Amino acid sequence: MDNRFTDIVQIIKQSRYNTIKSVNADLINLYWKIGEYISKKIEKSEWGDSVVSELAKYIQQNESEIKGFSDKNIWRMKQFYETYKGCPELSTTLREISWSHNLAIFSRCKTAEERGFYLKLAKQENYSFRELDRQISSSNFERTMIGNTKLLTALRETNRDLTNTFKDSYVFEFLGLPESFNESELQRGLLKQMKNFILELGKEFLFIGEEYKVQVGNSDFFIDLLFFHRGLQCLVAFELKADKFKPDHLGQLNFYLEALDRDVKKFNENPSIGVLLCKDKDIEVIEYALSRSLSPTMISEYKTQLPDKKILQQKLHELFNNY
Repeated sequence: MDNRFTDIVQIIKQSRYNTIKSVNADLINLYWKIGEYISKKIEKSEWGDSVVSELAKYIQQNESEIKGFSDKNIWRMKQFYETYKGCPELSTTLREISWSHNLAIFSRCKTAEERGFYLKLAKQENYSFRELDRQISSSNFERTMIGNTKLLTALRETNRDLTNTFKDSYVFEFLGLPESFNESELQRGLLKQMKNFILELGKEFLFIGEEYKVQVGNSDFFIDLLFFHRGLQCLVAFELKADKFKPDHLGQLNFYLEALDRDVKKFNENPSIGVLLCKDKDIEVIEYALSRSLSPTMISEYKTQLPDKKILQQKLHELFNNY
């Protein structure tokens, strides 16, 4: 391969990216201004609600070269402005994602917190529209917020910002598993669907390997799935269980974390974190099991079908009311 021209190719690609980014920002600004203009006219009773249909019809009949301004789209521009006019902190992020991404977020999310969450996530993770749609459908916001409240003291005391990194529950609807399955089938499914698995975890997770071997004394032990998290700069061990959480699961994971920190972790990396993924969990059993644990672990459950968003919203509401 001829490497002489790689720098020039990179310059071309960067220029194209900057052009697309600039065009997108201009388009969002245009839609914002249109939405603002119409909203204020209606608010002052200078125009009635029917003006949107009249405007769309006028553009269609007199400005045939202007596309994309149906009455439905113009109403969306008005809604877009009215949704975010009181959120100046989101102004920059709005213009850094596409109109279709914006439309999915402000039309499907119910609160300012939820909209802000997905706006920042869409930019940070560089989601495609399909990936963003899946995150909203799987109630990523609710699951992550609940996960933030469930972080163990040992995790909080690591002096690392773990906000929005781990979830209380994970959704693996993409696996298509039967109602009854074992841990090997779960592991094989996740490996086969690694792209979707990473999407569910977050793109900061880098996959290292499955059945990762650690040797202690004369015995070999195998960690189900091992990742490295770029932001946290640490190894993250995932242990998979096809049944309900049991206290002895925690001892096994703690042992793996100790082995990783002693023999695998590099000197410039932070202490390892463990995530125990169970099919189900009893909150009271978990509280007892973790009450004396000093290990940085997260116990989460997983679902093989998309969750009921209303149930998660109620659970989140109850948690916030108790704090």
